[in-house]
Amino acid sequence: MLQGAIAGLAAGGLYAVLGVCLTLMSRLVRVVNFAQAATGMFGAFTAVWLVRQAGLPIWLGSTIGVLIAGVLAVAIGWIAATWLSEASTTTRSAMTVGPLLLLISLSFILFGNKPQPFAPIIAGPAFSLGGVVVSQVTVATVLMAIVTALVVKLVLSRTRVGIQLRALSERPTTAELLGIRSRPLSIAVWFVTGVISAIAIIIVAPSQSNDATGLAMLIVPAAAAALLGGFKRLDLSVAGGLVLGVLGGLVAQIDEVALIRNFLPFLFIVILLLWTQRKEVWDAAR
Repeated sequence: MLQGAIAGLAAGGLYAVLGVCLTLMSRLVRVVNFAQAATGMFGAFTAVWLVRQAGLPIWLGSTIGVLIAGVLAVAIGWIAATWLSEASTTTRSAMTVGPLLLLISLSFILFGNKPQPFAPIIAGPAFSLGGVVVSQVTVATVLMAIVTALVVKLVLSRTRVGIQLRALSERPTTAELLGIRSRPLSIAVWFVTGVISAIAIIIVAPSQSNDATGLAMLIVPAAAAALLGGFKRLDLSVAGGLVLGVLGGLVAQIDEVALIRNFLPFLFIVILLLWTQRKEVWDAAR
């Protein structure tokens, strides 16, 4: 059981990182970005092509891929900031489904529909725990999730840029009247989250299902992780991602229920939605 739990932590760390990015987007730019993982996937696939076909060093190809993911995120953010600045969160979030499908289709056209041969950026064991080897990828993703959440929290609470971002998210009209420029700040949030997502996917992809659809659909467990914190709390987003990863690893060890592993994020989302709506249901029943 311990082996299964630790095996799921690498995926859990990735879910947690993406969940933190979703929470950050929801809090600061009023968007649940369904293309969050897709931009990272496309940047990762570009990195593979640059390394294998163009012959670039893996570090350079990966860096370019990460930047491309950031640019794609900026393009989506620019559309949201330009034409949907006054739209509701629901409308702005629904808009990101288009780029999600577009990037999956474009990856099929440019890179094919087969899993990509990712070269591992990080490989090998880190340490042993109870006789079970913990990989460097697992350590890297879990630490990345925790550090990202902590850095974001510090930036939002201790820096001038963070205070401006919070002002824009809570009182956008007042903030703009005070001279805070909303568009550059919101687009910067899109860029940063796009870069973070791409880095996490490039690290984990060699040990996960790495076809375009599989990587883009990481948005589902990421959304489940963010939902645990109500798309507001970063710490609960990290916890949600790690719990999902551990549960997935445990379920995979039991042959009778191994097939349920792919449906865990959906079950997680349904249970959380029912729990959050329990008061309204109980009040209506009374």
